Amino acid sequence: METLEGNQIHVIKPVLPKLNSLFEYAVSEENGNWLFHPSWHMCIYKRMFESENKILTKEGVLHFLELYETKVLPFSPEFSEFIIGPLMDALSESSLYSRSPGQLIGTGSPLGLKLQKFLVTYISLLPEEIKSSFLLKCIQKMSSRHWCAIPILFLSKALANVPRCKALGIEALLALRDVLQCTMITHQILLRGAAQCYLLQTAMNLVDVEKVSLSDISTFLMCLRQEESLGRGTSLWTELCDWLRVNENCFRRASDCSCVGLPETSSLNAYVKNLVQEYMKSPALETGENCFMPDWFEAKLVAMMVLLAVDVEGMKSQYSEKRRTQNVLRIFLDPLLESLMKLGTNAYMPLLKTDRCLQLLVKLLHTCMLKGSSTQDDEVFTLLQNFVMSTAESISEFILRRLTMNELSRNTHLSTFESLMSKCENTKKVSDLDRCHLYLMVLTELINLHLKVGWKRGNPIWRVISPLKNASIRHLQEMDHGQEPTLGTQVQRVISMAALATVCEATDRTPELQLGSLEAGPTERFLSALPLNHTLQKPHAEEESSLCEESSSSQGWGKIVAQYVHDQWVCLSFLLKKYHTLIPTSEGEILEPILPAVQMPVRTLQAALEALTVLPSDQVLPVFHCMKILVPKLLTSSESLCVESFDMAWKIISALSNTQLIFWSNLKAFVQFVFDTKVLTTAAKIKGQAYFKIKEIMYKIIEMSAIKTGVFNTLISYCCKSWIVSASNVSQVSLSTAKNYSELVLEACIFGTVFRRDQRLIQDVQTYIENLGHDCAANTVIENTKREDHYVRICAVKFLCLLDGSNMSHKLFVEDLAIKLLDKDELVSKSRTRYYVNSQQHRVKNRIWQALLVIFPRFDQNFLNRIIDKIFRAGFINNHASIKYFIEWIIILILHKFPQFLPKFWDCFSYGEENLKTSICTFLSVLSHLDIITQNVPEKKPILKQAFIIVLQWCLSHNFSIRLYALVALKKIWSMCKTWHVEEFDALTSVIESSLSQVENMPGAGNAKKNWQRIQEHFFFETFHPLKDYCLETIFYILPRLSGLVEDEWIAIGKFTRFMDIPLDSGFQWYLSPTQLCERKPGDWAQQDIGSNSGEADDQSEWTDVQKKIIPWKNNVPDLDLELVFQDRVAKLGKSISRLIVVASLIDKPTNLGGLCRTCEVFGASALTVGSLQCTRDKQFQCLSVSAEQWLPLVEVRPPQLIDFLQQKKAEGYTVIGVEQTARSVDLTQYSFPERSLLLLGNEREGIPANLIQQLDVCVEIPQQGIIRSLNVHVSGALLIWEYTRQQLLKRGDTES
Repeated sequence: METLEGNQIHVIKPVLPKLNSLFEYAVSEENGNWLFHPSWHMCIYKRMFESENKILTKEGVLHFLELYETKVLPFSPEFSEFIIGPLMDALSESSLYSRSPGQLIGTGSPLGLKLQKFLVTYISLLPEEIKSSFLLKCIQKMSSRHWCAIPILFLSKALANVPRCKALGIEALLALRDVLQCTMITHQILLRGAAQCYLLQTAMNLVDVEKVSLSDISTFLMCLRQEESLGRGTSLWTELCDWLRVNENCFRRASDCSCVGLPETSSLNAYVKNLVQEYMKSPALETGENCFMPDWFEAKLVAMMVLLAVDVEGMKSQYSEKRRTQNVLRIFLDPLLESLMKLGTNAYMPLLKTDRCLQLLVKLLHTCMLKGSSTQDDEVFTLLQNFVMSTAESISEFILRRLTMNELSRNTHLSTFESLMSKCENTKKVSDLDRCHLYLMVLTELINLHLKVGWKRGNPIWRVISPLKNASIRHLQEMDHGQEPTLGTQVQRVISMAALATVCEATDRTPELQLGSLEAGPTERFLSALPLNHTLQKPHAEEESSLCEESSSSQGWGKIVAQYVHDQWVCLSFLLKKYHTLIPTSEGEILEPILPAVQMPVRTLQAALEALTVLPSDQVLPVFHCMKILVPKLLTSSESLCVESFDMAWKIISALSNTQLIFWSNLKAFVQFVFDTKVLTTAAKIKGQAYFKIKEIMYKIIEMSAIKTGVFNTLISYCCKSWIVSASNVSQVSLSTAKNYSELVLEACIFGTVFRRDQRLIQDVQTYIENLGHDCAANTVIENTKREDHYVRICAVKFLCLLDGSNMSHKLFVEDLAIKLLDKDELVSKSRTRYYVNSQQHRVKNRIWQALLVIFPRFDQNFLNRIIDKIFRAGFINNHASIKYFIEWIIILILHKFPQFLPKFWDCFSYGEENLKTSICTFLSVLSHLDIITQNVPEKKPILKQAFIIVLQWCLSHNFSIRLYALVALKKIWSMCKTWHVEEFDALTSVIESSLSQVENMPGAGNAKKNWQRIQEHFFFETFHPLKDYCLETIFYILPRLSGLVEDEWIAIGKFTRFMDIPLDSGFQWYLSPTQLCERKPGDWAQQDIGSNSGEADDQSEWTDVQKKIIPWKNNVPDLDLELVFQDRVAKLGKSISRLIVVASLIDKPTNLGGLCRTCEVFGASALTVGSLQCTRDKQFQCLSVSAEQWLPLVEVRPPQLIDFLQQKKAEGYTVIGVEQTARSVDLTQYSFPERSLLLLGNEREGIPANLIQQLDVCVEIPQQGIIRSLNVHVSGALLIWEYTRQQLLKRGDTES
């Protein structure tokens, strides 16, 4: 407990194994009982779980979950309480579920997997009488708080894997239902769906079916969202059917179940049959006051249970006659079908019963046709379809009568009841609108069914459409005669407009409904003459009270008016689409327009702008559709109006960005009208306001994508698709427009944000769920929207792959893009010359060179003449390894294809060595592939001669890295010289051979030999083939993986093939790498400039061990025998100097460094090492050091270089002493300092990192008496420096005496 107060993981980790020993000693070997109460152990874990340091919390949780892996502990109630209490509280922290270092994306959370294993083991060991109560408390704990998506997912998955047992009753089932409702809070749809799947599996595994009824189960199933988890046709649906089949006779029976008429009756079939009968019972004859629409819940429940029961029956009769399924479905649906058949003729059927019938019909069709079910081969769907088709005529007649009652009331032959109904209709209420929408929904479903089976002229729907359309128009015309509006007339107007909108949408989708003639009929003339955005006047004041008395589910009047205006624009959208050829492109007035809305487009577009200000955001879609047709026609003549429409529409999209349900459909419609090919072409031609407004919106969309993933995907996908279509049709004109918007493709090529840790975690877990495939039903029913950032680049790359270099417009587009990419690279390099590995700058530069490699085959010699200098210049810039590989690769490809550029390449070696530094390694790496470069050159000897002379010079460089690269190139060139018999070098044969032999057979096992082996085994020199490996897989997956880029930047080739918005190019085999490169693993050797700052303090790979030993620290400090360097100086000052080196490279604060500098100088330390010599310029440092830095040797050793430094000092005989509290640290008062001592001080906050503690010979701690756990680092250092000095003075005194 005392150690835990330190809060530093490297101090605490050694204590954790002691916990295992405590558990072993706490349990009696004789009887297996606790000797030491487990609550003491729990105190330790609780302290870790509540730590502010989340790494410590995670270590504590992992350690606890591993308890049962190696030992079996006796049961203890306190242990169970601890699991349900503090452990589950700790498990609610999402960050605990992150991947381990080096673990691939999508492989699952280590903690999540351990949690699953722990729960399975622990619950299986629990006594049977305890198991039920433990699981119930566990589930109740899950429902007692709002969980984030990730913890609830892994907890649900762990519970779902508990072995089957009859542990849960009705109370636990209700608790599980509460947990399901908790999962609905998260916005992560896939994680939400997966959690629902696991919770249902938990119920199936653990519920005791004898304690729950089918009614309980059906109510529980209703908490699952069918569109997210329990979709028909998924593995989960099949699993549920199988569970119901096995247990159908075991459920607690309800006394009122009737099972007459069912073959081989079962409780499930009896329950479902009874359920349908109860649902279909006629309610009491309703009056006008209580005719509200029934809730959809019951219809949804009945539909789901019917289909489950039918599918269970199908499982049982899988290998017997198929008519059994048909019979069961018929028996279930008989009451429904009977009522539906009477709809058209039975005018006395209660209104609520008709509503319930139609609701059940809609839900049956929706549940049966959910994603995941293959409707073509689905027997149940076919049967259901046939049953519904047999009732289509009756249903359509009923809908027609209900929607057009006022029209039919004028016929003299109506029955008395119908006349009475017609009078009722004249007093329509707001609640009738819900009923109207139900009728229109059923009508749409019937149209879809007829389209599936094949549309036939004269079918029941055909006979309904025309009368419905005419009656709706007549209603609307009659109500324009200026009478004072009543509630009934206004509601009838809304219903008529909604019916007209449905007819227009159906006609648009069903060409068979259109007469084929473009002549404007009465319908078209009426729609075109409608007063746009005409709002309905509110009814009389005396009727407002009835409006207020409507149920809470009724729509407010404003919403009704908005729906009316929305439906107007749906009709107008249909009209504009049909007569788009009649829309004039100028503002010229037509004296007597036949179709005013079509032939007066400026007025219509102005009305559209007005509609955007009136309509709520969820109703603007048809207005966007109209704008898509109008804007291309008017952009030339009314540019300012079009720009205003762009602005207004973008404001709506921006406001919607947090609304998940309607945002994406509106964004798609917005992109389709603003970035329409005709709009882009016209705007680019005019180069006016519209052109710059489109560019502005483009960058705003990209900016929004950084916050809302998937926005840019919509834009780039639409633009690339539209350009490809035009490219295949009009090849010369195709990309001339695209060239004006090449910034869009440029931004797509380099797109991708660096996500916060929590965002990365969500993406990791989503990838893990996706990798489960069909095993998780959520993957089947939830459409993969491909909104990941990767798909933006994939879309751009696939688009670029389709371009043809021989097509002039394509060629110009590619060249313009290449120049912009190179300019972007220069801009990024200038903006920040030193940047962190895997930072945004690093990633952008990496993506730039990836894109350049993709489009390289389209470059010709003339274009390369323009950009070759920029490419070579990029080779001199300090870049990270991944970028260097791409630059080297593209230089190799250029020289291979166009050897004419070799003279320019040789010039790159002519700069002075001081200017080049280790950037020359880039060009030496290129030379190591000289065999590829000279492949097409008939006369190779002059090139070999030039290369040989250059490489020999660099073999003599003072820099070790350069010498290594030069030797690799020399080995390659010399083998080529021998192959091609270059006589000029015969005299040098013995020298070169002996030199190479000496390198190969270097004695000993030192670093030089190791690094020679490493660099030769490196993938870039041993396996990589610049021509054979030229493919998308190498560019986007293999090379980023091998060069140490973060996994976020690896794009698997499967993603390219899954992205179907852009077709595959003809050379699909160009996607995959044919060589062994994909099997390679990242090696020890990493190519990186000494001058570039990786920025990673913990990046201590072995290769740094070599480079830094030749030129140890960047500022060229002489040999590190530091006491000799300053011997003369201190002797002249009459100072004595000790052999103590103080290492303060981990310390950040200038005040601490200044104080240490003064202390070291006062007590005669031989040197003080700091992380950066820039600290000496800091005023706070100077204030504390009081000029001590002028008299004390200061050495710069950056944190990443510390391991090398410590190892070198050890080799020189120094003892490395750490000032740190560890499990094995020595008391300062007991420690005797050697003369050659190196004192390593830790960071102010973190102390000494774990990897450096491994380098220490000893840890010394200062004895403390107080409560506070630590001293200031300067004070600690000063105490140890004085103790060292004191001991050395005593030794010297003893020697002298």
